Amino acid sequence: QVQLVESGGGLVQAGGSLRLSCAGSGRTISAYNMAWFRQAPGKEREFVARIYWPGGSTRYADSVKGRFTISRDNAKNTVYLQMNSLKPEDTAVYYCKIETTPAYWGQGTQVTVSS
Repeated sequence: QVQLVESGGGLVQAGGSLRLSCAGSGRTISAYNMAWFRQAPGKEREFVARIYWPGGSTRYADSVKGRFTISRDNAKNTVYLQMNSLKPEDTAVYYCKIETTPAYWGQGTQVTVSS
């Protein structure tokens, strides 16, 4: 079993930046696809970004393309989401996911972007 712990959320003004971290334990997460999702109040959880293994290629939702960057540090067993040019519509709880079978999720970290 794997545990995922997100951190780095907070309150930021529109146009600002945050970097989210997702630290894994119990399993080496570097050998799996990892993804970030988000869920805003009253909305369904939606895909944000994915980093693939092997190769490290990435994929993004259209709404964040060009503003967010997903990356991983295998030595730290951690995946990151660098978020720039934040908008109020980016406000949500952000979750990381290891795409194993079954998949595992972290507990989420709140990101609030004020206008």
